[in-house]
Amino acid sequence: MIRLTRDFFIQNGYLEVETPVMGPAIIPEAHIDPARAFSGESPLYLQASPELYMKRLLSRGIPKIFQICKCFRSNERGRFHLPELTLLEWYGARETYEDLMDQCQDLIRHISRGLDMDTRLACRGRILDLAPDFKRLTVAQAFREYASLSMDQALESGRFDEIMGFEIEPCLGLEQPCILLDYPASMASLARLKPDNSNLAQRFELYMAGIELANGFTELIDPKIQRSRFEQENRVRSARGMDGLPLPEKFLSDLGSMPEAAGIALGLDRLVMLFCDAGSIDEVVAFPPEEQ
Repeated sequence: MIRLTRDFFIQNGYLEVETPVMGPAIIPEAHIDPARAFSGESPLYLQASPELYMKRLLSRGIPKIFQICKCFRSNERGRFHLPELTLLEWYGARETYEDLMDQCQDLIRHISRGLDMDTRLACRGRILDLAPDFKRLTVAQAFREYASLSMDQALESGRFDEIMGFEIEPCLGLEQPCILLDYPASMASLARLKPDNSNLAQRFELYMAGIELANGFTELIDPKIQRSRFEQENRVRSARGMDGLPLPEKFLSDLGSMPEAAGIALGLDRLVMLFCDAGSIDEVVAFPPEEQ
């Protein structure tokens, strides 16, 4: 599957890149607990995503890039979670999240064909049909269809993530892959807002068999707004009793010269798990954390 993934991007004109696994700053996000490589006066963090460095490459004129790499997140362990995961990330200049949605669909089908599988994928007791266009559902529609509260009510009560995780996500992608799009602006700190509705962001997630596989968006390229959003994420972290994180100053400096673009991260371990119809992510990695 990794070979087929590489083939897909190389055939479509993407350059494979390699960026640092650790650095002096990571993206400040309220819901991710970073893994430190070294402590001290100048700590280094293991990457939760190669996003910062890959966007800096875009700003230096490389228009289409992808990377398959290891990423690290503290306090993440479960049936579908690993503290060390394999991530696929790709970016395209002059593209939007609409382009990424089409590329996700093409990639999944490319892998299926390469494995000599038909367009019907058996996983988690379901048969997913990969042939039709993947279903697209806005976040607001998903709340109306599956949740006990509306999207606005969930945001006001601070229960957005809870309802997404327990009421909505298990219902997504059960018959065919599902793209959940147009997240609330407050849930997309690195995404550009929709031009016709500033309350929503150009962000989407891909789901198969009730499992989130990918998170992508049209990139925010305004360094002042991005700095403000990072500062807000740190305020949320502090309110939750978490340490604030240093801002990625070199990234913010390069962001001013970054072209309009879209980017996405896809969890390869989870994708392999689904294609293998495995019951947990441990079945598709050679050494789960407890066996290392």
